[in-house]
Amino acid sequence: MGDTNVNLAELIGSRICHDLISPIGAINNGLELLEMVGTMQGPEMELISGSVGSAGAKIRFFRVAFGSASDQPLGRAEVKELLKDVESVGRVRVNWHVTDAMPRNQVKLAFLALMCCESAMPMGGDVTVANNGGSWTVTGVADKLNIEADLWKNLPKGQFANKVTPAQVQFALLPQTAASMGRRVVAETTSTRVAIRF
Repeated sequence: MGDTNVNLAELIGSRICHDLISPIGAINNGLELLEMVGTMQGPEMELISGSVGSAGAKIRFFRVAFGSASDQPLGRAEVKELLKDVESVGRVRVNWHVTDAMPRNQVKLAFLALMCCESAMPMGGDVTVANNGGSWTVTGVADKLNIEADLWKNLPKGQFANKVTPAQVQFALLPQTAASMGRRVVAETTSTRVAIRF
């Protein structure tokens, strides 16, 4: 698959996220109004509100991970906000050890790598993202990892023995997107640690 396929995937990702962000935001605003006038209260309201918040957080994260991205800078504060939202709906803690604003297309790669690490952590864990002189390292650590050998072994070339499922799409997108930016992906695994460099 070449750059055209990566571009199409990004355009589709951008379109879906763009079209869903507005209605999710509108639902959230509506819930806040209902809460203010006291029309709805109790566990049902909390369940709906939590679900809408979770959907909004995922869409905002997916917009960067799967959408089209330029080299326009993305600030640390905005990235931390996106990651805080994701942490609130998942089991993985993320340490963003990048102080400067970084190009959005590089943050996109970091988010895809983060998703790869997250998929190996069914019981949760810690992911650390660092950038040193333009080289990124995304490291996941957990007491118990679920490492699918085919995905991790073949991540650098992006060609897998088994068919990639929707839940694993980040493994196919990461090496393709990195290659389109002139970067190469390297992956390492141990029983308690996974690391991706690009």
